[in-house]
Amino acid sequence: MSVSYSDVEAAAERIAGVVHRTPVMTSRRIDDQAGAQIFLKCENLQRAGAFKIRGAYNTLARLDGAQRRAGVVAYSSGNHSQAVALAASILGMSATIVMPHDTPASKLAATQGYGAHVVHYDRYTEDRAAIAQALAVEKGLTVVPPFDDPSVIAGQGTAAKELLEDVDGLDAVFAPLGGGGLLAGTALSVRALAPAARVYGVEPEAGDDGAQSFRSGEIVTIAAPRTIADGAQTTALGGHTFPIIASLVTDVLTATDAELIDSMRLLAGSAKLVVEPTGALGLAAALRLAQGELAGRRIGVVLSGGNVDLDRYASFIGRG
Repeated sequence: MSVSYSDVEAAAERIAGVVHRTPVMTSRRIDDQAGAQIFLKCENLQRAGAFKIRGAYNTLARLDGAQRRAGVVAYSSGNHSQAVALAASILGMSATIVMPHDTPASKLAATQGYGAHVVHYDRYTEDRAAIAQALAVEKGLTVVPPFDDPSVIAGQGTAAKELLEDVDGLDAVFAPLGGGGLLAGTALSVRALAPAARVYGVEPEAGDDGAQSFRSGEIVTIAAPRTIADGAQTTALGGHTFPIIASLVTDVLTATDAELIDSMRLLAGSAKLVVEPTGALGLAAALRLAQGELAGRRIGVVLSGGNVDLDRYASFIGRG
């Protein structure tokens, strides 16, 4: 594998003092509903509103002087965009971000607010990686992938590292799955610090490329899925993330949009936490398994982000 737990440890030292050590929260009401003990790693309270700053800062901080002077280019539906823009701002670098036309307004505004230049594309008809690569060649920029990069994966693994340092005896850890950076990093940390614990990745039901890949033993590519979980509208796992997931993860599960809304409402009502649809993926599946094989167990859940337009958020939690 291209990344090891020692890389996660090095990333933790590199991001210390810049990235928040987010709290782990519990809720008696959520535990009662689940029939298990749920420990919520609140990356929705992270800088830039999501875990992505971990991998972004770890990656940018490792660039040499020439790369820093030239600047970086990244592509993302939102959270990675904000993270790269913020990390670049902290390090005094310029950043160009390739974002889809339908990016939530709050994520677009935040990305631009950190000083990044935004280039738009159509997620259903255009190749964002190709656009970023073309810009890199034209302007001499360094590409910072959203998930398929060893430094990004190592940085993302620090969230689970903190969770496992703060909570003993976890039987399982759930993490959202898009391109696999967070899940791969989570798996590295869990296998090092709690080797007996189960590790689950959770993706939108409409975008089950990860589950297909996990079961077939090879990377499966799908069309861009239509789901409210905009942070997980990826089409395939990466060449770096897939081998880690295939060898270290217990299973890859899916959650429906309806389950995501139910989980968002539960988090708002019981824990007073604002979580975006993608961020609720892990809890949605954890609640389901807590009714069966994980009943009564200690379960860690990474709430990956809280960046969601308030009007859109209100429409979600107001349903039902």
